[in-house]
Amino acid sequence: MKTIVITGGTDGIGRYLADHYAERGDRVVVIGRNIEKGKAFQDSAGGRGVFLQADLALLAENRAVIATLLADYPVIDTLVLCARFYRSYRAETVEGIESTFAHFYLSRYLFSHELRPALERAGKPVIVNVAGPGADLSIVQWRDLQFSGHYSGGAALGQGGKLNDLLGVSFAEQYPDGRTRYVLVHPGVTATSQAGDYDPGTELMVERMRTSAKPIPLAADPIIELVDDPPTALLSAFIEGHRIPIEGSPFDPAAARQLDELTRRLLTVRNLMPD
Repeated sequence: MKTIVITGGTDGIGRYLADHYAERGDRVVVIGRNIEKGKAFQDSAGGRGVFLQADLALLAENRAVIATLLADYPVIDTLVLCARFYRSYRAETVEGIESTFAHFYLSRYLFSHELRPALERAGKPVIVNVAGPGADLSIVQWRDLQFSGHYSGGAALGQGGKLNDLLGVSFAEQYPDGRTRYVLVHPGVTATSQAGDYDPGTELMVERMRTSAKPIPLAADPIIELVDDPPTALLSAFIEGHRIPIEGSPFDPAAARQLDELTRRLLTVRNLMPD
């Protein structure tokens, strides 16, 4: 029996994966904000499913749930990072961090690095970061990562996907002798709930997308294949099931190091730097 941890596992692709592995007999821990959805999964999975409630936009709540995971599960086989939330309007958390930056990037940074010790004890450990690899590096607003000047929901989410690319690059570079494989995945536009706080125009576009996008199984089944048989490379990237190269400017190691340094500074200021 494996232990699978899924952020954003109460809905969409994350819930599909959680159901699949619970039905297979694995222990599945899902993390999300919605208590009702979390309990629904836990009830359906019987003793194989666990729900941990957390607002992943808050760094303190990330650290608290990570501490619980490390205490309860000394061996974690798979970490799937699925949680996302679109915001048409800029919002800061109570910790003073732009919400999309905190939720879509910083949370995944903390989970990746801090759960690594438990992952390294597994047989074939893998982190699957479902974000959207391959975008051009130019979308990163290096002088204003939190969009304090001009904010766009699409730009903030797009940049978050690119930051996760760089997270994967720096993770692989920092642990060259590690056993944990890091896999970046773009599943394609999928007919999920597309959780978010939308302006009217974006809401209309999302409603149309929900009816025309690919079904969840078509997006999630390739992820299951990657979890069950991780690539041999420390870092790999896939778009809709097709492997893409990770060489060149979109996955620039120098940019990855720059982002890692900026991230560490931010977390140090808030006394949340991974040990």
